[in-house]
Amino acid sequence: MQRILLRRLVAALLPGIILLGAPEMSQADGYITLGTTSEGTPAVSLGLDRTFDLARWHPQLTLRLGSGVLLLPGDDGEDNVAWTLTPALRWSFAGERGVFVEAGIGAALFLNTHHEKRRLSTAFQFEDRLAIGMALGSGELLASLIHYSNAGIKRPNNGFETLSLGYRHPF
Repeated sequence: MQRILLRRLVAALLPGIILLGAPEMSQADGYITLGTTSEGTPAVSLGLDRTFDLARWHPQLTLRLGSGVLLLPGDDGEDNVAWTLTPALRWSFAGERGVFVEAGIGAALFLNTHHEKRRLSTAFQFEDRLAIGMALGSGELLASLIHYSNAGIKRPNNGFETLSLGYRHPF
């Protein structure tokens, strides 16, 4: 069972690594977030993201494109893993290294259509994300609230939320 989960995890990470890692890896950041779901289950995210400058529209606006995995350990074999692809617009209040807010709508592809007592109905889920953060050392500290839902594609639409603290560090 663990080997199957590991293979699925590697398969889920590969597209994101290819998308975000090549050819300019120096612009990529690694991130980790630790948090909890709306039902008290631990949630861990690992991934890569890149920043794209949108200064031609506004000097305080950037786009972050992130890809990674969401790990949801559960009780009695109710674990779940999702590959996520998350674009987010970032507004920086005090220059490039100041306080910022991010918002975005992305996608998640879950390995199982259930987690703990929730039935997701579809493996594909939308990811609505709000975050606030600030510079910390050479990286960034951020708090995020994320809602996963299939937007009524199939019933039941038992989405859930994660509340997380994370750290993003440049490579």
